[in-house]
Amino acid sequence: MRKLIGRESEIKLLNEALKSNSPELIVIYGRRRIGKTFLINQVYKKFIKFEVTGINNVNLKNQLLNFHLKLQKSYKKAKLPKSWFEAFDTLAEYCSSLKSKSKKVVFIDEFPWLDSRKSNFLPAFENFWNSYAAKRTDLIVIICGSAASYMINKIINSKRGLHNRLTQKINLSPFKLNEVEKLLKYKNVKLTRYDIVQLYMTTGGIPHYLEKIKPGESVAQIIDRLCFEKNGFLRSEFNNIFISLFDQHENHEEIVRSLAKVRKGLTRNEILQKSKLSSGGTLTKTLNELEESGFIENYTPYKGTKNAIYRLSDEYSMFYLKYIEGSKPTGKSYWMKIQGQQSYKTWAGFSFETICIKHIDEIIEALKISGIHSTHGSWISKGRIGAQIDLLIDRDDNIVNLCEMKFYNSAYSITKKYAEEITNKVNAFLKDTKTTKSIFTTFITSHGLTENKYSRQLVQNELTINDLFSSL
Repeated sequence: MRKLIGRESEIKLLNEALKSNSPELIVIYGRRRIGKTFLINQVYKKFIKFEVTGINNVNLKNQLLNFHLKLQKSYKKAKLPKSWFEAFDTLAEYCSSLKSKSKKVVFIDEFPWLDSRKSNFLPAFENFWNSYAAKRTDLIVIICGSAASYMINKIINSKRGLHNRLTQKINLSPFKLNEVEKLLKYKNVKLTRYDIVQLYMTTGGIPHYLEKIKPGESVAQIIDRLCFEKNGFLRSEFNNIFISLFDQHENHEEIVRSLAKVRKGLTRNEILQKSKLSSGGTLTKTLNELEESGFIENYTPYKGTKNAIYRLSDEYSMFYLKYIEGSKPTGKSYWMKIQGQQSYKTWAGFSFETICIKHIDEIIEALKISGIHSTHGSWISKGRIGAQIDLLIDRDDNIVNLCEMKFYNSAYSITKKYAEEITNKVNAFLKDTKTTKSIFTTFITSHGLTENKYSRQLVQNELTINDLFSSL
């Protein structure tokens, strides 16, 4: 039996709903394979009194039949409904027949699929909540779905019957590194943290992808099997992701493809130019949906530059577009050859930077500055081509941490040439920003720094990947 790994904050929220003296309407959303259904079934398995899952691409008649068959298992009086209003009226009758005083959970999974064209599903559900469930202090209603466009626009940002009705929302995110490590240990997969970071660059911390990892395989063997063998699970996954999540999914995929080509990210105007999408509400909506679903992140450049930068933050998409798409199924040992190439080492370095940015809370904790207010962002020099800082932390205690992130298979040694680059970068930053704060050069590496005169001269803080695995 699978064990529920991580998700501490979500579990706490769900358990608090069990203790509340109010009706609870909880929405949980996130990309497919992220573990939404598993989370609810594990936390609420003793309290679920009715559970139904929408079926994709079936008509109203069959959706109602499915709903009826599920309800009839617990409520023998249930009759086959002719409409969603009848269906929810019968559900209300069933809930009223339950005599226990403890909380009762109604779980509607793949909620968007139930709302077929002209079915009146959503108005019927809104009526069920507003006229019945909202008056029952012993009810928790969970609505869950992968279709991000629907969940964001029709539920979370509802202007209709569910406006301001949600009591909690959970946007389930991919695992962080410490959760990945816990899951692999539970599966008896024995890999170093350096290897786990490499796997993270491939899977992006998606629990279902990680479930495919087997004990006794090296990272190269795992990636070969999942990504490059003929029936590898991750070979075809990319083609299904956007279709399942978004309306007009071609727009979302086009933006992801555009961002995958540019390491530093793109402004809104640059996305327009490269993706050929039209400006206005469609682009805003598409960017918002991608951000809510964890595919991209919006960074505000240092010192409040108006043009926010969007970066691709989904590791699996980055890996797929770089290495899997267009590749032919191969025999074994393919990935071992790729790993040895300089182009991979460069790409892995960029991917590591994205992972570090995603673990900013762990970095702040390791620097022992969690009690100090700070903001983080990126910076590109106006006057010096190539001078760029992908992560800086601007602190209220008069310090700015300029972070250098290096993914290397041994201790990293700062050379004379690189020391000069860092010095020039710091000087350019001071000149451009005119900051009066002290600058701390901070290194985040795989295995630490080799101590030499350059590290002693330049580096104020040194972290390793172990710090990224903190559970806070």
